[in-house]
Amino acid sequence: MRNFLFAAIIVVPLFSYAEEIQSIPVATYSIVAHDEATGQLGVAVQSHWFSVGSLVPWVKAGVGAVATQSFVKVDYGPNGLKLMEKGFSASEALSTLLNVDENSAVRQVGMVDAKGNAIAHTGKNCIQYAGHIVGKGYTVQANLMASPKVPAAMMSAYESTKGALVDRLMAALAAAEKEGGDIRGKQSAAILVMTGKPTGIEWQDKLFDLRIEDHPDPINEMKRLIRVARAYKHANQGDLYLEEGKVDSALVEYDLAAEFYPENPELPFWTAVSLAKVDRLEEALPIFKAVFERAPALRELVPRLIPAGLLPDDAELIKSIREI
Repeated sequence: MRNFLFAAIIVVPLFSYAEEIQSIPVATYSIVAHDEATGQLGVAVQSHWFSVGSLVPWVKAGVGAVATQSFVKVDYGPNGLKLMEKGFSASEALSTLLNVDENSAVRQVGMVDAKGNAIAHTGKNCIQYAGHIVGKGYTVQANLMASPKVPAAMMSAYESTKGALVDRLMAALAAAEKEGGDIRGKQSAAILVMTGKPTGIEWQDKLFDLRIEDHPDPINEMKRLIRVARAYKHANQGDLYLEEGKVDSALVEYDLAAEFYPENPELPFWTAVSLAKVDRLEEALPIFKAVFERAPALRELVPRLIPAGLLPDDAELIKSIREI
């Protein structure tokens, strides 16, 4: 099988946005979903293929989400989103693209639009075990699996998990892996989740955009990165509150950031800086002490914060912080 797949890459030229077959054999499993409560749209995927996130997941806030896999024709992603943005339902968009694809028998695609309409296609020549399930507002699809139970396991995990869309998507991936996942093993993963309240500015609409390119345990590594991403979301919100003069609100966010990512001493460092800036040095000093014990280099950062306006130009204050 490995020789067959390798040959497919060598002998078939790749042309983007053209009629010729794009034969990138990204056998994998994925989930495409719309969260009815929040309007969020997302795709999560795992594969024994390098950098699966560069090919499979496509999402646009307020429009839809697409996973294109098996012998990937990447065009299903951007072109599917363009059609849905023009008013096509997910089903209409997928049918339109399948009708002009002479090699639809080797494609596997899942789509959902911003209204929650979901549809999937598994070509008859996708490598077994291959199949999909379309649920309310989501699709799960898999090919080259170790077990035919993978799609049902993903469906059950997604539907039974509570909480944020990102957590439900990850539950589906974990369930797939529990049933054996990709018969070749594990290598890369990706998750892309967009807000349900689009701004029209793509980077602002991204809630999570994380990729594991090559890792022996991509799903658990992805879970770790989601935790870290949440920490920095709170840290960034804290910075915004601080700019607005809402110090207590900023401190709450900084504390949450440190809880999500306790391994990183820099996060409590900024909490201490915020306290020192508003003349709450007694609260700040114990935090600085703990931070400097773990990351001595941050002690040297303190005076550099004065020109940036993050600490007052007060020699006694700076001395008391650096010498603690």
